[in-house]
Amino acid sequence: MSSRLHGSKDFWLAALRAEGPSFGAAISEAALDIRVPSCPEWTMIDLVHHLGSIYQWVHGVVTRGTTEAPPRRTVPEGLPTGPAAVEWWREQFDQLMAALDRLDPEAPAWNWAPQPKKVAFWHRRMAHETVVHRWDAQMAVATGEPIEAKLAADGISEVLDTWLPAGRRALDQGWYGVVQLVATDAGQEWYLRLRGTGVALLDTGTILDTDDHHARAHLSGTASDLLLALWGRLGLDTLDVAGDADLLDGLRVG
Repeated sequence: MSSRLHGSKDFWLAALRAEGPSFGAAISEAALDIRVPSCPEWTMIDLVHHLGSIYQWVHGVVTRGTTEAPPRRTVPEGLPTGPAAVEWWREQFDQLMAALDRLDPEAPAWNWAPQPKKVAFWHRRMAHETVVHRWDAQMAVATGEPIEAKLAADGISEVLDTWLPAGRRALDQGWYGVVQLVATDAGQEWYLRLRGTGVALLDTGTILDTDDHHARAHLSGTASDLLLALWGRLGLDTLDVAGDADLLDGLRVG
């Protein structure tokens, strides 16, 4: 199995074209004051405002044509409520989609991670932001569907090669040891070395079969369940865990 998927603009845009309307359908059929079980501090209107404001802010980032840092993102005051909020969200989604479709993925654009400062970062980031929140919205209306395996596998890679190296862990402490993750339905595995607050994603394609990775913890399940567990949406005990389970907390973000 290879260590990670390599996505593309077309791959991520296809995901957005599927997942955005699914999010829109979920928020359209819900009372916007209901709680979101996977984000218990939020109601559905909070989720709508969160995702729509991210789209609005990222639209500004990718269309600036520079790698200079933009103003810090905030949720604007006075956003619409009720049915108008759903329409506002759709407008933000459509505007961002049009920009991401038009822009060259190699064009310059700032991002917060140790990744090339190119628009492609945001093609990928918006696909995964949208699919996780689609799952949140569907769970709130009891229609949760798993994340498609190839997209979820790329989302796992994004957590490991982008979020963790950027220091965006859920828990602020250090871990030491090698962890193995296996997506049973996607033909993907990952080895990650944790060193205090640092991380290194090991390239399994260059490691000899005779090498012993000395993994202290192993986590396996479907790609969707793995990704949702890394994002704190599912408990790690819902997956197959072996070894030092405490070490797996060092992989969680969100």
